[in-house]
Amino acid sequence: MISAGDFRNGVTLEIDGNVCQIVEFQHVKPGKGAAFVRTKYKNIITGAVLEKSFRPTEKFPAARIERVDMQYLYNDGELYYFMNNETFDQVGLNQDAVGNALKFVKENEIVKVCSHNGNVFAIEPPLFVELEITETEPGFAGNTAQGATKPAIVETGAQIQVPLFVNQGDKVKIDTRTGDYLSRV
Repeated sequence: MISAGDFRNGVTLEIDGNVCQIVEFQHVKPGKGAAFVRTKYKNIITGAVLEKSFRPTEKFPAARIERVDMQYLYNDGELYYFMNNETFDQVGLNQDAVGNALKFVKENEIVKVCSHNGNVFAIEPPLFVELEITETEPGFAGNTAQGATKPAIVETGAQIQVPLFVNQGDKVKIDTRTGDYLSRV
C-alpha cells in the first residue's frame, strides 16, 4: 500500500479500480486547515489525465505492471503476433491494444509488451530504430535552406520528415517517441 504522502513522479498504483501513474504531485500545507496532496495522474489504460487532491494518510494499492520483452512476428490483418523469447509463447493482440506503437517497428524486432493482471494495455517500441527510405523526392545540391526538410516514406510505411540530402535507399535512424529523423546510418 502506498500512502498519498509517499507519492512520487512515476509511481504506478490503483485509484478507484483504475491503474494510474503519478505525473505530478505537490504537498500543500495551508496556514489554516489540514495538509493535502494535490496530484495529477494518468489512467494508463485510457490515457486520460486527471487532477485530484488526497489526504496524506489515504492509502492505495501498488499496481504491478509487467513489461516483457517480446519479438514482433507478423500481422495477419486482424491480429498482431508477438513471441516471448524465453518461453516461446505466442500472443495475438488486436489493433486496440497495439495502437500506433508499431508504426516504426519491422517484423522480428524486440518490443516491450506491458500488462496489468494479464491484460495487455500497451506496446513500447525500442526508443530508436534504423529503417530504409523507400520513397522520397531526390535532393538537389545547393538547395540547402537552413532546416529544410522533405517528406519520406520508410520501409514500414510510415511517413517522416527528412533533410534534403537524404535519398531513396538510405538507412536512417528514427526516434520512435516523436517520429523525428536523427541521422543517416
